[in-house]
Amino acid sequence: MSLLDRLFERTSRRVAHSTSRRNTLFKLGSWMVAGSALPLILPIDRSAGNAHAAEKGEPGDPGDPTSCDYWRYCSIDGYLCSCCGGSKTSCPPGTDISRVAWVGTCRNPADGRDYIISYNDCCGNQPCGKCACNRNDSEQPIYRPFNNNDINWCIGAESNTYVCTITVIQGVAT
Repeated sequence: MSLLDRLFERTSRRVAHSTSRRNTLFKLGSWMVAGSALPLILPIDRSAGNAHAAEKGEPGDPGDPTSCDYWRYCSIDGYLCSCCGGSKTSCPPGTDISRVAWVGTCRNPADGRDYIISYNDCCGNQPCGKCACNRNDSEQPIYRPFNNNDINWCIGAESNTYVCTITVIQGVAT
């Protein structure tokens, strides 16, 4: 028997002698439960591949983006970027978009379909303070953070100061 075989046999016997199968299964199960709960506490990065939707006045996107009653704002909580020098899909000049966001599902009255909307906070030096809206149509409790609008989502940007929120259509909800 080679030296390597003896080393592995001795090590395996030592581990088998000092641990039990029940304890090993318990630790493995604990890690699996903790690992499955991890997505519940982590923010979601939705910055890659954001599709820019139609701007005001284009067919299929009815309503006024400077009004809280606009259909995309069904889960918004904060200031509208369309009132702060930006638009419904772009941040005002001098601000950075947060790389993490919350999502909601809103019904477009023009076609009667539900759309997944990504709410991205724009972050900078000065809060906007104009057109404050608080709608919670599809908001979830805080333990489901990616569907909660009460969190300062500027944690994913260079500045932690919240300015306003944009809405980006991610796709049709199925």
